[in-house]
Amino acid sequence: MRKVVGLILLLVLVAFLVWGVLLIHPFGYPDASDMDDYIIQNAQEETGSNNVVTSVVFDYRGFDTLGEATILFTAVTGVLLLLRTEKRRKEGS
Repeated sequence: MRKVVGLILLLVLVAFLVWGVLLIHPFGYPDASDMDDYIIQNAQEETGSNNVVTSVVFDYRGFDTLGEATILFTAVTGVLLLLRTEKRRKEGS
């Protein structure tokens, strides 16, 4: 009985994986959206930046970028504190 249940679960898992792979868009052919056209047409006027990528990263998604920078800074600070503590332990013994 356990083998039958395991086989059914395995088949369901494989079916979901195949279904998920079939839903993936071909590389280089993303779905078009209205937001893409809006950003391309209005980025320079709204942000004053000649580079559309820069305007998206720093103006349209500024809080997201700030959050990512904060997380990166916190991680680096934590690693440095751990390494500093380890260095002091080695020097003390």
